[in-house]
Amino acid sequence: MRTTISTIRTRRAASLRVAAAVAAGALALSLTACGGDDDKDDSGSRGSGDKETAASVTLPKLDGETLEVAAVWTGAEQKNFKQVLAEFEKRTGAKVKFVPAQDPIINFLGSKIAGGQPPDVAMLPQPGAIKQAVDKGWAKPLGAEATKELAENYSQGWQDIGKVDGKSYGVYYKAANKSLIWYNAQVFENAGASEPKTWDELLTTAQTVYDSGVTPFSVGGADGWTLTDWFENIYLSQAGPEKYDQLAKHEIKWTDPSVKEALATLAEVWGKKDYIAGGAKGALQTEFPASVTQTFTGGDQPKAGMVYEGDFVQVNIGETKAKVGTDAKVFPFPAVGGTAPVVSGGDAAVILEDSKAAQALATFLASPDAATVHAKLGGYLSPNKNVDASAYPNDVQRKMAEALLAAGDDFRFDMSDQAPQAFGGTPGKGEWKALQDFLKNPKDIAGTQAKLEADAAAAYGG
Repeated sequence: MRTTISTIRTRRAASLRVAAAVAAGALALSLTACGGDDDKDDSGSRGSGDKETAASVTLPKLDGETLEVAAVWTGAEQKNFKQVLAEFEKRTGAKVKFVPAQDPIINFLGSKIAGGQPPDVAMLPQPGAIKQAVDKGWAKPLGAEATKELAENYSQGWQDIGKVDGKSYGVYYKAANKSLIWYNAQVFENAGASEPKTWDELLTTAQTVYDSGVTPFSVGGADGWTLTDWFENIYLSQAGPEKYDQLAKHEIKWTDPSVKEALATLAEVWGKKDYIAGGAKGALQTEFPASVTQTFTGGDQPKAGMVYEGDFVQVNIGETKAKVGTDAKVFPFPAVGGTAPVVSGGDAAVILEDSKAAQALATFLASPDAATVHAKLGGYLSPNKNVDASAYPNDVQRKMAEALLAAGDDFRFDMSDQAPQAFGGTPGKGEWKALQDFLKNPKDIAGTQAKLEADAAAAYGG
């Protein structure tokens, strides 16, 4: 059995390398050549996503029914999702209330459930959180209609990460391509900097930007999840998919030499205080949204020339005057090892209070209809393979969506999101805290590994 599993994993790793190369290549060829912003095409009119589309899913009449949906989304992300919920209301007659949640959402839900007021549906950002919700007896399995939509619209890989013990509990409604570095085009032009394809070239680009008088990187270190994403991209590319899977399951320890190598690589950026806006102290006081906006404001002298994060950065760029594809450009996270990394994240709809209305909402969120509404608004990617690319409002976003889907089942999901929430998804604890401490002191590789392993062992139960 061990031999069989090993063989399967080896083949899967090989196929991932091909898919990753295809996806990264597609991004490299297309992203920075794209113009337009999140709302308009090149002619200045709304993109073709504005056209009315026929309903692809039949929903029941739910007049008089009420639902509560909880998610940690704020700002434009929350506003756009509310438009999707409004479409569900229009089609069914139900009334849906959005409930703002706090991280970690499992703790938030626990307090709501203890108080006898659980939301009907929760958007959970980690597979680990889905498993916890199932283990606690909170989550309810998806019904036949929602499961049918999943089978028709999602690759097997996206279906599987919403399952626990072979049963479907989560609809992965929102996906993220988390292997991107965004840059201020004017800064690069002024510096004579070029887009890197390898880690060594990234360091050269950073030095070129620094020499021009602009700090190379903006880091949202106040939010520990951004730091885990840095690590995961380096680790996947450097250590490879097989090791990535093993570390994600805690089958190898965080004291493994591969982790040491990845942290040493990460320190090549984090260890240069002049490379990070505000130094480590400033970065640890900078929340993710500000890490983006400070890269695209300030004219010729922004606080930084580049910021690492996923496709959702577009939402925050939209809060500045910068235009995606012209002022704000993007390149794939450079290859540290032989292949550039392709890391995904996502948010899944999970039913907590089973009802006809809750199942209908899950069915709607699994359909192309819901995703199309959201796609038109920008700052969003769907893992739903039947969403027409024309729904996305600009070429940058269309190419990101195509690259995400091109990976098929051979993507790697965010490692910290696969971990128990106590280790991979809690502010001030576990991996988030350990990497914040490492940002503060990048020389302490051994101490960071020891802390990560101690926290992981406790969270995974041994």
